[in-house]
Parts: sequence; C-alpha cells; structure tokens
Amino acid sequence: MEQILLYAHGGSKNHGCEAIAKTTALMLKPDLTLYSQSPDEDRAYGLNQWMTVTGCGGTVRRYSLRHIASKLCTPAAEACARYRYRDFLRDAKGICLSIGGDNYCYGYQWLMTVNRAAIAKGAKTVLWACSIEPESLKDPALVADLKSYDLITARESLTYEALLAAGIQANTCLFPDPAFTLQPKQSALPKGFQEGNTIGLNLSPLIMSCETQKGAAFQNFQTLIDHIIQTTDMQIALIPHVVWPTNDDRIPLRALYEQFADTGRVLLIDDAEASTLKGVIARCRFFIGARTHATIAAYSSCVPTLVVGYSIKAKGIAKDLFGTYDRYVLPVQTLERADELTDAFAWLTEQETAMRAHLTSMMPDYIAKAYGAADEVQKRYEA
Repeated sequence: MEQILLYAHGGSKNHGCEAIAKTTALMLKPDLTLYSQSPDEDRAYGLNQWMTVTGCGGTVRRYSLRHIASKLCTPAAEACARYRYRDFLRDAKGICLSIGGDNYCYGYQWLMTVNRAAIAKGAKTVLWACSIEPESLKDPALVADLKSYDLITARESLTYEALLAAGIQANTCLFPDPAFTLQPKQSALPKGFQEGNTIGLNLSPLIMSCETQKGAAFQNFQTLIDHIIQTTDMQIALIPHVVWPTNDDRIPLRALYEQFADTGRVLLIDDAEASTLKGVIARCRFFIGARTHATIAAYSSCVPTLVVGYSIKAKGIAKDLFGTYDRYVLPVQTLERADELTDAFAWLTEQETAMRAHLTSMMPDYIAKAYGAADEVQKRYEA
C-alpha cells in the first residue's frame, strides 16, 4: 500500500481526536505519519507509540495579524491555511486522510484549501470518519470540494444520507467511528468511585456556547447532581474529555465539583489519555455526556448513556445504535427548564436493563463494522 499521511488533527488534549488517530493507526497498521497542529501534545499522550508524529506547518496564534486577516477575506484565509499546513503540503503524496471528524462543521474554507492543494500534488485524499451538517451541503463550493475526495467515510447515517442526497455518492461509504474500537486501559479507580454504582458526567464549554438560554446546561447539571445525591446512593464522577486551554471541560466540571464537594459523593477525575478515560467510563453504571467521544467510550462499553448534544453527530450515532435519537439525545439548544436533564435521567434509569442488554447484543457487530473502513482503504489502495 502507498504511504499514508494523517492530517487535520488538532491535538490529543481533545481525547476524541486522540482516539480517532490512535484507532486509525491500529486499523491501517503500516507506517503512518501524523501531521499535527500540536505534535508535542500528541507525544505527551503517547501517540508516537503508534505512528510518526510531526508538525503540520506554521503556528497561527489566536488574534495575531495573520489570524485576524484570515477571518476577513478568502485570499487571506487560503494563505493562512497553506501556511498552517505547509509541511504537510510539502510532503503530500500517496494517501492523505483528513481525520478531524466533524471539522467541516466549524468552518471549512481551510479544509477546502488544503484538500485542493494536496490533490494538486497528486495525493489521493480521504475524508475519514466525518460528520457534516446537512444544511451546509446547500453550498455548491462545499459539494464540489467533497466530490473531489477520493473516498469519504461517514461515521453516522444522517451525514451519509445527506451526502447522498447532495449528489456525493460515488466516493461515499458508511462506517462507524473508529473510536468505537478503542481498547480501555484499566487503572486504579480514585477513592470514592464505586464500580458499577457511579454515574459518569461530562459537561463541556462547547455545548454551553451552543445554548439558546444562557446558563441552561450548567443549571441542568446542577439540578441533576442534587437529584442524584438526594434520591439515590450512587456516586458521581465528573469526567473531562477535552482539556485545551481555550476549551477545557475541567472548568465547568470543577465549578460543579466545588458546589458538591462537601457531600463526599462527587469526584473530579484527573485528565488522562483516551484509553485510561475509557477504562473509567466503562466502570460507570450510567453515563451522561456532552463530548461525542466520551459518549462513544460509554456506548462501546455497553454503559446506558444519554447525550447532551449540539450537532448532527450525536443524533446520527444514536439513531444508528437505537433506531432513533429521540430521548437518547437531549439537544442543548432546547433546554429551558432546570429539570429537563433530571427528567431525561429518570427515563434513562427506567431503560437501564433494556439499554444495557441492547448494547451488549449489538455492539460486537457494530464495532466489527468500524474495521470495514480500513478494509475499504486497503481494497482501494493496495499496490
């Protein structure tokens, strides 16, 4: 097989990005090179055990002149993208996997620029394990860009169906997110964690920024924690899954912890690499999370799970697992009352036995399907 380069990876302090990169490397197995925006970060979490890790190009600091200019006009944005990915584009050849998951949901001009430049160098580009908001596919420029990929693997059916409806068909396949295949690492549980009787909670600054009613997500988690303490004997583990300085789950989670620390029922889990965090999540009785890959860690461990979501990916993954996303995903944009998450948790407890049995029954086959993405790459690109 030709050389495989991975790009569009922000860094392993987002443990979802880490999980995708690691499991992709384990699936594809030949020598891979990861062109990262944060290579030191990736080495700190051990990604260099599985692939060569190097920087993707120049650094663009937030609010620098280059950064500001890139927000003001398309030529500056394209120049900024080429600068940020200059080392990757210098080396672009063979098979180039864009592994950022839902990068196309957060502004895609830079992705289009990098994809176009890599193709111009003769690379075969692959959009790997993606989610894309259907509304964005009304943009003809985006549709043309997506058609230019040699292969697209959508990780959930709502994105897959939207791509097909937009005419992006010849190069598009459906496979589960590779992070479903991540193996958990068993580590010592913190004092106070009761295996099998602890509920894991994850709250992120990202979903808080997507609220329609300011403060609704935090208030709902406050109300839920108080309810769990007052009405159950379960412990509560607050589990971060992204710890970037500008997007750090530990900030809202620590605020929640400080409110309830005196109860002795609430734990704040330390940051760790993705496999270790999955090992903690796997030993929870329930999981309620905002970060997609924290919920993937729970689903794939057959833990009854509720998602506080903000985008297509949460709905699509839940639909593929359960046949519907209704009740399995609580959109943060709809939160108004402070007790809506508590009501959803009541439903989750009612479904505990059935949901665990369903996940236990279907998860082995679902995980096996995730490996099909690597089989598709090998089938297409074997020398």
